[in-house]
Amino acid sequence: MLQVRDLNAYYGKSHVLAGIDLDVAPGQIVSLMGRNGAGRSTAIKAIMGLVTATGSVRFAGAELIGLKPHQIAHRGIGYVPEHRDIFPSLTVRQNLKLGLKGGRPARRWSIDELFELFPALEARADTAAGVLSGGEQQMLAMGRTLMGDPDLIMVDEPTEGLAPLIVTRVKDLLLEMAKRGIAVVLCEQKLTIALEISQRLYVVGHGRIVFAGTPAGLEADPSIRREWMEV
Repeated sequence: MLQVRDLNAYYGKSHVLAGIDLDVAPGQIVSLMGRNGAGRSTAIKAIMGLVTATGSVRFAGAELIGLKPHQIAHRGIGYVPEHRDIFPSLTVRQNLKLGLKGGRPARRWSIDELFELFPALEARADTAAGVLSGGEQQMLAMGRTLMGDPDLIMVDEPTEGLAPLIVTRVKDLLLEMAKRGIAVVLCEQKLTIALEISQRLYVVGHGRIVFAGTPAGLEADPSIRREWMEV
């Protein structure tokens, strides 16, 4: 579904990603791991067309490099940024409706289904999103992206700063996405979550892939965790 080859990314003259490769299959959860500043977030921004990039990003057989972010979104890729970027003055329900592409209902999701998964959002459906808690805003950001019915969704640090109960709900939603055939690229610092739900892991260090393999393979290689992940 997604094939990334020799992806380089730049912020001005700074060369942040130095030729990474990764693959994501339909319904697969793939995690990008590594310390802060390693290039994980830059990788998904480059795939989304949000930073200057070279190399190849092919999605469903089509090349994405050179396309604008909105064009990439309409190809079937969703993106949930680390800072969520909800519309604070709009209600929860209005934020979710904004996720619809061309006003068409999503094939796999409805607002009612999202409310079933996140009862806290249903209780605040007509409340301005700006007064929600951090966890509720994260749920809303993910729900809004799902309303666009993506075939692949990239989520940046979805559990950062959240209470354990909300972390569990976010994890359950990621698993539900995969169950419905949506591919997930997850930027996540929490190793336990990534090991639990991912089929494949990539560890990024200094803008390069320093490990690519299964959760079992990473658990069996303490040197990678020690050198590239532990603080």
